[in-house]
Amino acid sequence: MIAFLPSPEQAVWYLGPFPLRAYAMCILLGILLALVWTDRRLVARGGPKDAIWDIGMWAIPFGIVGGRLYHVISSPQAYFGQGGNPLDAFKIWQGGLGIWGAVALGALGVWIGARQTGVSFREVGTAVAPPLAVAQAVGRWGNWFNNELYGRPTDAPWGLEIHQWDHSLGRAVHDASGQAVVLGTFHPTFLYESLWCLFIAGLLLVLEKVRRPASGQLFAAYIMLYTLGRGVIETVRIDEANHVLGLRLNVWTSMAVFVLGAVIWWVWRERSPAGATPPVASEPGQETT
Repeated sequence: MIAFLPSPEQAVWYLGPFPLRAYAMCILLGILLALVWTDRRLVARGGPKDAIWDIGMWAIPFGIVGGRLYHVISSPQAYFGQGGNPLDAFKIWQGGLGIWGAVALGALGVWIGARQTGVSFREVGTAVAPPLAVAQAVGRWGNWFNNELYGRPTDAPWGLEIHQWDHSLGRAVHDASGQAVVLGTFHPTFLYESLWCLFIAGLLLVLEKVRRPASGQLFAAYIMLYTLGRGVIETVRIDEANHVLGLRLNVWTSMAVFVLGAVIWWVWRERSPAGATPPVASEPGQETT
């Protein structure tokens, strides 16, 4: 009987000279699932078919750049501190995408794409909220492959075995006998967050059906729900992070973003009567915000 959850010993495979990185594959799979599902949801709400793919051409690169920027800015020591290499900031395949920056700049990309396609920005937010949570759930498995972002040591049956990792090679460090070096068993915080995101997606679908929130409010609910879980999970993680007043920076960010989500929920509730759903499509450059 396995008394712990195993971790991969390798996260990069080569097709000839081309590396196939598990982290990137998880991120891309999550994005693809989100686009397909969001397209169906947007069409069901009266939007034009395939519009989300045009919007995604703006949102995806903005989101990736934003996620990386947040990670580098919030953890600059690895890149600009003693022994750091600034060029490593561009090595996204080694891990390191901050969801806060990804959502912030990704939302800007959605806004630009919505203006280009003539689709309501708020309706896109409603359509994308549950799929985005699922995309995050899938993307977190990239951290499992990279043996990273785990929590405190634990001897619980669901403890995660973590290897000493060589990020440059994308695999575990091996000892003289050829065995992967094991650091111990730790809380699988990647799994906690993945399961939380799946729970969020289900709860948003129930909220949408039972409460019929105003246009855009579902995205605000996603923001609040995600930050609640993320704030708790951050207290379990032990990876290096900057602290402010004794708390990890991401805990403070979670609280701030939760408040932002609450403000968005209230403002968009006030601008749309309860149960009202404005038309999805509008004239290009004239979408409802």
